[in-house]
Amino acid sequence: MDKKTIKDIDIRGKRVLIRVDFNVPLDENQKITDDKRIRAALDTIKYALSQNAKLILMSHLGRPKGEIKPEYSLKPVAARLSELLGCPVKMLNDCIGPEVNEQVMSMKSKDIVLLENLRYHKEETKNDEQFAKELAELGEIFVNDAFGTCHRAHASTEGITHYLESAGGFLVGKEIEFFQKVITAPEKPFIFILGGAKVSDKIPVIENMMNKADAILIGGAMAYTFMKAQGIAVGSSRVENEMIETALKILDKAVSCGVEIVLPVDHVITDNFEKSENVKTTESKDIPDGWMGVDIGPATVSLFSEKIEKSKMIVWNGPVGVFEKDKFSKGTKAIGEVIAQTDTVSVIGGGDTAAAVAKFGLEDKMVHISTGGGASLEYLEGKILPGIAALSDK
Repeated sequence: MDKKTIKDIDIRGKRVLIRVDFNVPLDENQKITDDKRIRAALDTIKYALSQNAKLILMSHLGRPKGEIKPEYSLKPVAARLSELLGCPVKMLNDCIGPEVNEQVMSMKSKDIVLLENLRYHKEETKNDEQFAKELAELGEIFVNDAFGTCHRAHASTEGITHYLESAGGFLVGKEIEFFQKVITAPEKPFIFILGGAKVSDKIPVIENMMNKADAILIGGAMAYTFMKAQGIAVGSSRVENEMIETALKILDKAVSCGVEIVLPVDHVITDNFEKSENVKTTESKDIPDGWMGVDIGPATVSLFSEKIEKSKMIVWNGPVGVFEKDKFSKGTKAIGEVIAQTDTVSVIGGGDTAAAVAKFGLEDKMVHISTGGGASLEYLEGKILPGIAALSDK
């Protein structure tokens, strides 16, 4: 990575302002239901503590849209982080202002404070210059370790870098390392697995992968648009009719680029998604009228598995069925298990794909699971992420 990391800057004894991604899920009692994002920041935090730095942590949580809403407070996060570190984490009542400044300036080495939700201020998402400057005044060094927000030019990710020497944390560094390898020099054979609902969401990433992947395996609801474009019966499956022409162009381009696009050859189908009482597997590619596809079938699992087992690098973005429902989760689970059993370099996109891998207990068996759904997708599209581009060059 040609950007500075936290190890490239002398942070000893300094006030280090770290943008973390503590946007964790909370239940109705304000209890954290998954602390994965907090644990993902621990390496960077512990390293800064080992350098006797004073840590000022900042994050958003939820979408309070510029209003102070107690249900979006980071107080539960401060408590959980304190437990994980085994030392106190002081929760502040705001992220800017005289009181915050006073408390930060009185910090001693190895003290940790967590600022209150950045998005209590509408200026955060607007990348307001004055707001960014006020945040920057709290630190001497800025470290971005919130990959999940790097695709947004917000005050705490991009604006702040205009005032402080800036570096990536260990988490951001790891994300960049894997995605750069995918974009610039993927190991061959390279398989790209694409799922999810909409073709329209994935056009840029398909086009960017066209010259890199040896094969693109397509599952999920987006497969039905490609199937319909080929004249295959899809019943009442979800289709983006306005994308059929685009799907045909992609299929034609794949042929000219020498990239194999692999679509499902059988399906798990139901005649009522909500009740899901009648569920069966087709014997061919075609889906009968009145039925909708909700997962890939066993023959498709075998076909996809064959490709996966021969690969040296895999990127997986999007589940291949409605994995949230157990009846329709077998295809996604099977694909995850095949990837987990191979020696291939597996890079798992964030969001639903990461959630699926977690649901099936396969997290420890993947080489890299991204912490950012939107950020990972934009990286794969070949876009420049503002939060990374803004960091200081080495």
